[in-house]
Amino acid sequence: MLNTAFTFQGQENKNIYVYKWDTDKDVKGIVQIAHGMAETAARYERFAKYLNKNGYIVYANDHRGHGKSVNNIKELGYLGENNGFASMVEDMNTLNNIIKEKEHNKLPIYLFGHSMGSFLSQKYIEVYGEDLKGVILSGTNGKQGSIINLGILVAKLEMKIKGRKHKSKMLDNLSFGGYNKTFKPNRTNFDWLSRDEKEVDKYVDNKYCGTVFTSSYFYDFLKGLKSIWREENINKINKTLPIFILAGDKDPVGDSGKGIINLYNLYKNIGIEDVEYKLYKGGRHEMLNEINRDEVFEDINKWLSVH
Repeated sequence: MLNTAFTFQGQENKNIYVYKWDTDKDVKGIVQIAHGMAETAARYERFAKYLNKNGYIVYANDHRGHGKSVNNIKELGYLGENNGFASMVEDMNTLNNIIKEKEHNKLPIYLFGHSMGSFLSQKYIEVYGEDLKGVILSGTNGKQGSIINLGILVAKLEMKIKGRKHKSKMLDNLSFGGYNKTFKPNRTNFDWLSRDEKEVDKYVDNKYCGTVFTSSYFYDFLKGLKSIWREENINKINKTLPIFILAGDKDPVGDSGKGIINLYNLYKNIGIEDVEYKLYKGGRHEMLNEINRDEVFEDINKWLSVH
C-alpha cells in the first residue's frame, strides 16, 4: 500500500490538500471521502487502509478551513469570502474530476461522507450524482425545522457586527453545547463522538480538531442545509443511485436515530430505488472510531461489494 499526498487549486484559488491511499490488490473501485467539521482527512487512514486491503483506492481532501488546507493553524474554521458550503461541494467535484483523470475514468467511484461531509454529500448527489456509483452517509440527519432559520439569523447578525472571520463561541455552543449532556458524567467535551476513550483523546490532542468555527461558516453551512432539503433540489437526485445511511442510535447529530429514519423515508418517498440504513446500538457519532468499528467496516465493505 502506498500513501501519497498532493494539492489542487480549489474555489477562490485556495490550495486543497489531498491524501491518497493506494492498494496493491486487484482494484475494484475508488472511495472518495468527505470528512466532518473541525477535523482532518488524516483521521480516516485506518478506514482507508482497510478499504485498500479490500481492493479500493481511497482519496480524501482536507476541506477548506480544515487540516492542511489552511496556511496556518489560526485559519482553521474560516472557509473564505464566498459561500463556504457551496465552495466545499465544488472542491469535492474538482477532486472527483482529478480522480477520474488519474484513474483513466474506468473505475467506479463511491462517495463516503461523514457528519458535515455527509451534508455536503447530500448536496453533491443533487448536482453531481451521475458521476458516482453509490454514496454512503455517516453521522447525518434529515430535514430539520425552524431551528435552522434561527441559527441563520443569529449567524447573520453576528457576522455583520464582527465580520466573516470572527470565531463564534456562541454559535458553537448553540450548535454542539447540548451534545454531551446525554453522556454525563462527562470526561471530556467530546464524549459524544465515541465510546472509545482512546479515540476521543486522539481527537482532543489533535491540533486540527475541535476548533471553534467562524460566524460565516455557520451562516453558509446552515443556508446550505436549507437548500439541500428543498423539494426542487432533492428531486434532482438520480433515482437509481444506491444510498447507504449509517449511524449510532445514540448519535446526537442524527437525533438518536430519528433523523436517520427521517432521511431514509425522504429518499424513499422521492423514488430512490436502492436506499437502506443501519443504526448501531449504543453507537455515538463517529462509527468509524467506535468500539464496534470492525463490524461497521465489514458492513461498508459488504455494501460496496454488492454495488
